[in-house]
Amino acid sequence: MSPDGLHLTGQLTDVWDQLFGAQPDPPLALVAGAGAAALAGVTVRRPWRVLRNAITIAHEGGHALAALLTGRRLRSIRLHSDTSGLTVSAGRPTGPGMAFTLLAGYLTPSLLGVAGAWVLAGNRITLLLWVSVVLLLAMLVMIRNAFGVVSVVATGGVVFAVSWFASPEVQAGFAYAGVWFLLLGGVRPVGELQRLRSRGELRDSDADQLARLTRVPGLLWVGLFGLVNLAALVLGAALLTSPWLPT
Repeated sequence: MSPDGLHLTGQLTDVWDQLFGAQPDPPLALVAGAGAAALAGVTVRRPWRVLRNAITIAHEGGHALAALLTGRRLRSIRLHSDTSGLTVSAGRPTGPGMAFTLLAGYLTPSLLGVAGAWVLAGNRITLLLWVSVVLLLAMLVMIRNAFGVVSVVATGGVVFAVSWFASPEVQAGFAYAGVWFLLLGGVRPVGELQRLRSRGELRDSDADQLARLTRVPGLLWVGLFGLVNLAALVLGAALLTSPWLPT
């Protein structure tokens, strides 16, 4: 093999090792600090108004993926500055496919959090960040409004910059904070949903559409969202702190 070929092979090997290699366990203080920062981002009003866009991206991405998995035709995804979103797909307006598509939205941020916690439990920090960028790029293809494009590009740009330029310690802190935020941030919108429903607002919410589709009361669907997301939070927290749990 020529020197240039050997050099290229070496570079590819380095990238592969960086992507799939396991990093050392971060200090417990870093994991706890990341969790505290994520909790502040979810509970403090001003940060939440900005950071909630990340939850909306995951929510609408869940609708989109569920639509594709059930054979529906994905038309568009829109993200709005008030942190709402809309995913449009074509297909039968009734049946399991439509129900699964509606169900996926509120569950996806928490389920992504569990998946991220599982990856971090294996110390694949760089892999988590790069997969996040790939998922955001895949979603970008279906975004159909300017704010949505800016929101996804900005989010992906931040994740890419951290994965490419930041130190391993910063990457670890960012990754853990992001996963904690998905786990915690997946719970709050369910409470917000029910509060608005109790005021007679959001009559066309995912829960109410599911109620009309299945004849199961919307409150039960909201309860299901809450139970699943709380269970995901407990499981994700256990995975994130697993190196320090007593055996």
